[in-house]
Amino acid sequence: MPLIAELRRRNVFRVAAAYLVVGWLLTEVLTTILPTLGAPNWAARAVILTFAFGFIPAVVLSWVFELTPDGIKREHEVDRNDSVTNKTGRKLDYVTISGVVLAVVFFGFFSARTADDEPPVVIASSASVAVLPFVNMSDDKDNEYFSDGLTETLLHMLAQVPDLKVAARTSSFAFKDQNRSIQDIAQALGVAHVLEGSVQRVGDRVRITAQLIRAADGFHVWSSSYDRTLDDIFGIQDEIAEKVGTSLSTSLLGAPTSEMFAGVTTTNSDAYDLYLQALKERATFSYGGLQAAERLLKGALTIDPDFMDAKSELAVNYIHQVETGLMDEQSTYPEIIAIADQVLAVRPDEVVAHAVRIFADAMIRANAGELNAFNEIETELEEIVASAPGVLYPRVLLVRAYKSANKFDEALVVLEDALERDPFNSTIHYELGTLHMNRRDWDAAQASLEKSLEIEPTQPNAYISLAGIALHRGDAVGYVQYTLKAIEVDPSDHELHGFMAGFLYQLGLVEEGDDFRNRVMAIAPTSEVAYRLNMLRAISLGDTDASIAAARQAVEDDIENRRFAFGGAVQHLLRAATRSGTYEQEAAFLDEHAPGILDVYEESLPPKIKNSQFAALEAWYVALPRDELLSRLDKLLEFAVANGFKKERQPNTNMRILALRGEVQEAIKVGLSEVFVGSVAERLNWRETYFQPYFAEVVADPQVQAALKRWEDEEDALRGQVQTYLADIHAST
Repeated sequence: MPLIAELRRRNVFRVAAAYLVVGWLLTEVLTTILPTLGAPNWAARAVILTFAFGFIPAVVLSWVFELTPDGIKREHEVDRNDSVTNKTGRKLDYVTISGVVLAVVFFGFFSARTADDEPPVVIASSASVAVLPFVNMSDDKDNEYFSDGLTETLLHMLAQVPDLKVAARTSSFAFKDQNRSIQDIAQALGVAHVLEGSVQRVGDRVRITAQLIRAADGFHVWSSSYDRTLDDIFGIQDEIAEKVGTSLSTSLLGAPTSEMFAGVTTTNSDAYDLYLQALKERATFSYGGLQAAERLLKGALTIDPDFMDAKSELAVNYIHQVETGLMDEQSTYPEIIAIADQVLAVRPDEVVAHAVRIFADAMIRANAGELNAFNEIETELEEIVASAPGVLYPRVLLVRAYKSANKFDEALVVLEDALERDPFNSTIHYELGTLHMNRRDWDAAQASLEKSLEIEPTQPNAYISLAGIALHRGDAVGYVQYTLKAIEVDPSDHELHGFMAGFLYQLGLVEEGDDFRNRVMAIAPTSEVAYRLNMLRAISLGDTDASIAAARQAVEDDIENRRFAFGGAVQHLLRAATRSGTYEQEAAFLDEHAPGILDVYEESLPPKIKNSQFAALEAWYVALPRDELLSRLDKLLEFAVANGFKKERQPNTNMRILALRGEVQEAIKVGLSEVFVGSVAERLNWRETYFQPYFAEVVADPQVQAALKRWEDEEDALRGQVQTYLADIHAST
């Protein structure tokens, strides 16, 4: 009998086909699934080798043995008349066909998933370039600011080439110190070319190499080296920018550019050196970084008073210092305007100086009582952003204006557009995170803040924002962890220590809170935080006289209302007066030290006084006739709505307003559906807030009683968790 015919009769070919189809299918399935189950890398290789080595034995066994109704027998033991190889062959055909069908389904499913999971391919314009951070080759690693600064200047100069797309600075810098190929970086940034190089600085000499690379094939379009004195750094920058710009313009844009590249506005290398150091210091917007940057910028301006880039940066620095509490608003905003005016007198089209001036002027007018100050600047800032869409800081200020009016959706559009232009910018991700917190989209907020920290890990403000999200979710230990991380990266910020101390005092952990309060008193004893901690500590100890004395001291010293420090003191005094029946005496004290604070009909009050008037409503509920109470409430709500207040975004405030109006059932409904369902971690002062006379009927409701009991139990649990966590840290250190 011919060999081929015998192989067919014994189903050897069918066994081989079935083995290959089923084996391939199982191999594909297992090698796809095993990694997702955490299996080691060798497991997938073992599966492949097992099936490969099993093929020959399977074929041999199909020749030697036959599957019969009585089981497996050697082929020569089976009578040919009793053989069922035909039936077995048909079964093997079914197995093979089924395997093929399953393979097609599997391949189609996972191909679709892979296509969905893979990021879209970015088709880069050929007239595009990214400037990667030049590598610092100097022996002194502290010179890195110099190589980074050179990169920033070149990026700024190339951005002036018409029709040339230049990847944003922060996105380019996201690839610093990463071992990624030029092709990968270009794909991520959506560019066709990459400019890279190195800087070696020794004394007053500097050696710079630069090369322009076409990402598609790695071809060096242009390269050069420079060995000059430091005094010639500006000439080197001009030459590199001109060479790159001309190369790209000639080959990609159709003609050599005739533009003159405007670099930094100084020719003094010492001033430029200080300016670059300042840019590095302010990158994280920390207390220490902002103060160091201010000193360096002033040093640069002392050397070169006409250094306009340093002046613009100083004005921006002052805004950040006001926001972080390092500088007071009243004296700083006029100074910011004066600095911006100097820049605009020389460079009238400078968009950052223009935006800064508009914002500072609006802050001055808002502090003078103008309700629409920020609404009036929205159009101007929108026009600036439209004229220079690639410049970030005007966008940041526009978002500030939108947020002040609770226009969160408009702010989101501005930031999402910025992120599309500059996807690796930590500042944009941070701003998005805080905006999502305003919108109460907590998952999106956390994702944005974590992305921001992934790009720039030493941002104290991002950690504090994450701490706030942890509180919202009832994670008190998470709050402590994030706040401690913020303190670690910015230990000179007394407010961070104050956040921790205040949280611990409200949680009833006085001894633990004292550790952080002592740090505040050591570095900022007259700060608003220090005044507030004195009051919170006394409240936590149950020392009413001491808490009233601390609150009175804050009012007498006319502290700023940062973190509601002034308003909180007023609120505590009036609550104590309500309990003791001494409203008239306390009102006289407040009128003397904070004139106008009890006059809601006076329009031209500073925001500190106007915002603190809301704290008096609880006392007015007891001290004033009902008609007068409601009249004052309506007047204050008119002010709040003009400043963007929306009750649906602030359910706790809405519940309190309803209770003041006497709409008890509505207040209970809002409380049970929107307030008491949350964690007590966000409202550790709930006893002082809700056990006021105007809230008596609300608190008397059985469902509210049950909710408050749940809060009390949760508070006890949180206290124990935090106390244990801090004790463990103390023991380990």
